[in-house]
Amino acid sequence: MNYFAHGRHFIDDPYFLAGTAVPDWLNVADRQVRVRVKHAAVYTSDPDPRMASLARGVAQHHHDDAWFHQTAAFAELSWRLTARIRDALAPDDGLRPSFLGHILVEILLDAVLIAEEPARLEAYYTAMESLDAEFVQAGVNRMAPKPSDRLALLLPRFSQERFLFDYADDEKLCYRLNQVMRRVKLAALPEEFRGLLPEARREVAERKDELLEEVNSE
Repeated sequence: MNYFAHGRHFIDDPYFLAGTAVPDWLNVADRQVRVRVKHAAVYTSDPDPRMASLARGVAQHHHDDAWFHQTAAFAELSWRLTARIRDALAPDDGLRPSFLGHILVEILLDAVLIAEEPARLEAYYTAMESLDAEFVQAGVNRMAPKPSDRLALLLPRFSQERFLFDYADDEKLCYRLNQVMRRVKLAALPEEFRGLLPEARREVAERKDELLEEVNSE
């Protein structure tokens, strides 16, 4: 799952919402820092309600990822996209096709959900802007075995960039994907890659309910 799919039901609790984003924020801000379920579980009943919400949000993120990545729809879509990307890119592209096949399913699912509820994405960012970034960083550092001094710097940038809005546009999405490629030290995507996106969007949209099966069954 990606940011919006993880957090869209928790907009009324900004610190829970932040917790759903923490593992992905750390992948951007400080990849050496990890907060697992066992770390968060210690703080889910913390006397400070913000801390308790933050910890519960982290646990929710990991719970969601655990079942989401086991769905048949995710496995089939990510495999199909990986094969299509491998055919489109140069033969020496290494891990790029499988990495892209995985994250594209998540990103394009966000795009589908955002298109259905654009006002909720505005509310999502409004909630994020209400956070005390220093408190979030301090809370993560209470949970994590290794602390980070970079997370508080990322949060205002996350809200200012509003890159989730870019998922609806193929050109802007390619720009955002190339930012990810640079961050994980993979080669940039060629212009031809954009031609794969319309069909990929259609396939993910068609299987949205299967991808969210556990959420829909609650």
